[in-house]
Amino acid sequence: MTRAVVLVLDGVGAGEMPDADSYGDAGSDTLGNLAAAVGGLDLPNLQRMGLGNLHRIQGVPPSPEPDAARGRMAELSSGKDSTTGHWEMMGLQLAEPFPTFPSGFPPEVVEEISRRTGRGVICNRPASGTEIIEELGPRHRKTGELIVYTSADSVLQIAAHEDVVPREELYDACLTAREIMRPPRLGVARVIARPFVGEPGGYTRTPGRRDFSLEPTGRTLLDALAEAGIPRTGVGKIDDLFAHRSITTEHVPDNGRGLEVLSRQMTEVGSGLIFANLVDFDMRWGHRNDVEGFRRGLEQVDAALPDLLALLRPGDVFIITADHGNDPTTPSTDHSREYVPLLCHVPGGRAADLGLRETFSDVACTLAAHFGLDETFPGTSFLEEVRA
Repeated sequence: MTRAVVLVLDGVGAGEMPDADSYGDAGSDTLGNLAAAVGGLDLPNLQRMGLGNLHRIQGVPPSPEPDAARGRMAELSSGKDSTTGHWEMMGLQLAEPFPTFPSGFPPEVVEEISRRTGRGVICNRPASGTEIIEELGPRHRKTGELIVYTSADSVLQIAAHEDVVPREELYDACLTAREIMRPPRLGVARVIARPFVGEPGGYTRTPGRRDFSLEPTGRTLLDALAEAGIPRTGVGKIDDLFAHRSITTEHVPDNGRGLEVLSRQMTEVGSGLIFANLVDFDMRWGHRNDVEGFRRGLEQVDAALPDLLALLRPGDVFIITADHGNDPTTPSTDHSREYVPLLCHVPGGRAADLGLRETFSDVACTLAAHFGLDETFPGTSFLEEVRA
């Protein structure tokens, strides 16, 4: 009846890593800068767990007796995207970053997408998703052309109005693009469907987003759990990030619903891994530099924590962390190369200082030990440090 819960606050970084400058992210500090920008964060439950002990955050002082083990983790892989972060968290490190396309995709890619979908392609450059649909939405609705764009991350995104391109057709177009964008030269981490609705000046993206990721290039903790017959479930885009290999998760429209589903799963699931991602920090607030939205999102999670922690059973492991940064206070609207927070609560366990961990893969090592797997991953388990 062993369980583990991993809650990923997508984009909630905890200070720039030493190599941040090489990624264009010098000075990024999602939690620290956000707290300063709003005059201090009010997160009493995260504060009691030890969030203020692992990083300097205005309004969240260190707890004299934290309820959880705490530390920060560095990303050993090259990159700063969700796929890289989640893969490393599950024990798969990447020596080379996924390719990016700062000048747009090669002409042969655009031509092949157009030929195979039967629709023209417009844009083909890095762009803000909300801005590009306002700019090109009227033309798209008139011509039916697909809006294909990218960002600083390793993504190919296709936006389409649901009245022009039905959702299933958009998903098929993304699957086509996924087949075209293969490693090594074209192997973007994700192809993302971005359906939207509305009229000019009021276009809005719908919850129909879907991510079509590369299949993991090596073995992950999820694969090991699957082979051992240990259940794996979760919330949000986790299954998309692993190309639906060894895990199925329940997709949700927002963080609020995600917390509700996580609570239900913690009530109903008797054993195994519950792996949840709350994407609004990244998708809705980080990428849009929405400081107030980000603050409210953290307060929402903080308010939900007492009820979630009350659902833990003896022997459970509950981990809160992130996959990268996305500092809403900087001019950039992209991910940032940051350390991520690590909070680990074990009922009746020890609130150890876990220090600075060398890799996100320490999570995989810890969970492998927790589930009694005869499996090794890069990194070091902290299970003995947190057990009673």
